[in-house]
Amino acid sequence: MKKIFVLVCTVIFLFSFSQKTMNPTAYKSSPKVFNIKGLSQSVSIDCGNSKMILLSGQVPLDPEGNLVGNNVEDQTHQVFKNIENILKEYGGTGKDIIKLGIFITDITRTPDFRKVRDLYINLQSPPVSSLVEVSSLFRKDVLVEVEATAVIKNK
Repeated sequence: MKKIFVLVCTVIFLFSFSQKTMNPTAYKSSPKVFNIKGLSQSVSIDCGNSKMILLSGQVPLDPEGNLVGNNVEDQTHQVFKNIENILKEYGGTGKDIIKLGIFITDITRTPDFRKVRDLYINLQSPPVSSLVEVSSLFRKDVLVEVEATAVIKNK
């Protein structure tokens, strides 16, 4: 009985110690991406051998908050530059993206979006994705917004 008690106490101690020293989530921002007060650019979740990175919806703003482009193609380039800059903070790239959530104001412009997207993602194992046409985004001049999830191996 004493051995079981010691074993249980050891397990509780180790669990308690690991909970205090291990932080399974971390929030990061890139100075190269416009930061909006009140939301995080990204959060990582430690999954052991890798980390899952969840990005807030990225829009075509430069680091100073200026709109880049007046068409879906140009705006999509800026969106993916923002995504790449955030993923670099974790040691990753667009090739690590496993899921995309795409919000576009004109579904007929999807080919323009895909042409640019394909420059940034892994085409051999493309991410799963959802594409939704919306009547408007947070500003009338923003034509596309993209949420991304990536998985990056821990080093």
